[in-house]
Amino acid sequence: MENQPKLNSSKEVIAYLAEKFPLCFTTEGEARPLKIGIFQDVVARLPEETLFSKTQLRTALRLYTSSWRYLHGIKADAQRVDLDGADCGALEEQHVEHARKQLEEAKARVQAQRAAQRRESGEATQNRRPRPAAKKPAPSATAAQPTSRNQSQPKSKPAQPAAPRAAVPVKEVEKSRPASAADMAALKTGQNVRVRAGKSAMDATVLEIAKDGVRVQLASGLAMIVRAEHLQF
Repeated sequence: MENQPKLNSSKEVIAYLAEKFPLCFTTEGEARPLKIGIFQDVVARLPEETLFSKTQLRTALRLYTSSWRYLHGIKADAQRVDLDGADCGALEEQHVEHARKQLEEAKARVQAQRAAQRRESGEATQNRRPRPAAKKPAPSATAAQPTSRNQSQPKSKPAQPAAPRAAVPVKEVEKSRPASAADMAALKTGQNVRVRAGKSAMDATVLEIAKDGVRVQLASGLAMIVRAEHLQF
């Protein structure tokens, strides 16, 4: 234990808990509802030379219980479990309803973000598409025929070149700036930020500030570590 490095991210803490208490925590599939007060049980069962702090444990449990797979497991017929997988009573109706609303809101946010991205992509494509050239008017029947054999059809004047059309401005992608040192120094857990992904940005919440970057949770429930230059303020 002394030679084992400390855990830096919530993902590593959850993986460690799943290894220590496999009947309670899981890293794959639908998660089982946890016993109320599981935080105190974990602190009591793990040795003092633990690989993570209590703050890290709270953050990891908050991430675990807000994930989509955990919310899917909050059902009316489900039982809460302790660290050994033993049943600790049925879920209360208000807890089931709260989890259902959280899941619906998270899915709605993801659908709204995807729809906005599709609209932005469609507008940019439409603005880049060239407009069809205007058709020349057909000559009238009277002007096309000569009045007599000795009169020839008047020569048509060369067509004047069409005036160039004003270029349609393409919608500029919102520019972002990398986070400054002052931004990173003031960054706090729970703060709302935007994460740059390609040409779009997504809403996210700061879960923790780790050595290898900032761990955030997207509106979809997905947690990831991003570098400072991928954050927007």
